[in-house]
Amino acid sequence: MGAWWKAAVGRLRDAWVPVVEAALAATVAWLVAAKLIGHPDPFFAPSAALIVLGESRGRRLRQTVELILGVAAGVLTAELMIEALGPGVGTMLVVLLLTLGVTVAAGASSTLIMQTTVSALYLVVVAPRAEFMPFRFVDALIGGAVALAASQLVTARDPIAPLVAEARQTFADLADLIDCVNDALGHCDEEQARAALDRARQVDGCVERLHKAVQACGETLRLRVRRRRHLGQVEDVEATTRQLDYAARNIRVLARHGVTLARLHTATPPQLDAALRALAEAVRAAGAAVATDLTGDDADRHADRADQAALDAVRVGADLLATDPPLPVIMIVGQIRATAIDLLRGVGGDDVSVLDRVDAALGLPAA
Repeated sequence: MGAWWKAAVGRLRDAWVPVVEAALAATVAWLVAAKLIGHPDPFFAPSAALIVLGESRGRRLRQTVELILGVAAGVLTAELMIEALGPGVGTMLVVLLLTLGVTVAAGASSTLIMQTTVSALYLVVVAPRAEFMPFRFVDALIGGAVALAASQLVTARDPIAPLVAEARQTFADLADLIDCVNDALGHCDEEQARAALDRARQVDGCVERLHKAVQACGETLRLRVRRRRHLGQVEDVEATTRQLDYAARNIRVLARHGVTLARLHTATPPQLDAALRALAEAVRAAGAAVATDLTGDDADRHADRADQAALDAVRVGADLLATDPPLPVIMIVGQIRATAIDLLRGVGGDDVSVLDRVDAALGLPAA
């Protein structure tokens, strides 16, 4: 019981901001609809606010638009069917078939499908026709608008700061993972190598968090006219995130080969230690380049450092291949090459030139 209570308190501590945000937004939406608009039953205004805030930041603007479209389409369908067929069970069946069929065939999202269907069903079964149509639609607008406003309060002062922090953390996590693999290999510790591999299998989560932070920052900037000039920088980070996803997969494969090498209980060549340390340095420098580009500082210096460190890692790997190492070492060098390519592309390198320079560092002939 004590462990459960401790875990519950921890979850609440981590989530208290969105809990308070949702409660306040729903209450404000109800007050606006009931007191300012005069809706006698403003249930959908707080519901709409909660639905929008239930989405991760970055999807809330789209969620609001889908709520409004869903309400409008549902109300229109229900009104037309009631006018043509009159109220009744048959009308309800026809309305459900139409709304579900049309929205599914159109490829609508699950949110839009449900909002269209629920709005139409509510009008047919529950709400008075004379009052429902305008209030339901206005409630969707109120709830969505209040939710969007509430979601911007957390980043009111500096909307880019959360993305900068997440970028630094993501790249740092990947660099630390490479260090963990290197440390395990240095000690020929299979158990430690397996722990690093387990950690590598979770690395997609940190890249996904960065992707969500990019979406959230982009949404915030689009809602703030004076900040829209930064959208280009956020789009650059989004492109970097795609390359980082590839790099994370390469590092996971590298960790898997690290387990194999540790299992052989073979002393790790010093060149491999140097190559992995250089690769970790390249990852950290790439993270600094992304973060400083967002803050307007000198990003080129960090990008150049990432470029140099990544190529150094590949060159050391090339020297290692010349010593006829065991197969796992060869495979690790291959992943160092692949990770270097994705890192350099992520910090703005041209695809062809990056490939040529990395392969030249590895001693391969130019394409």
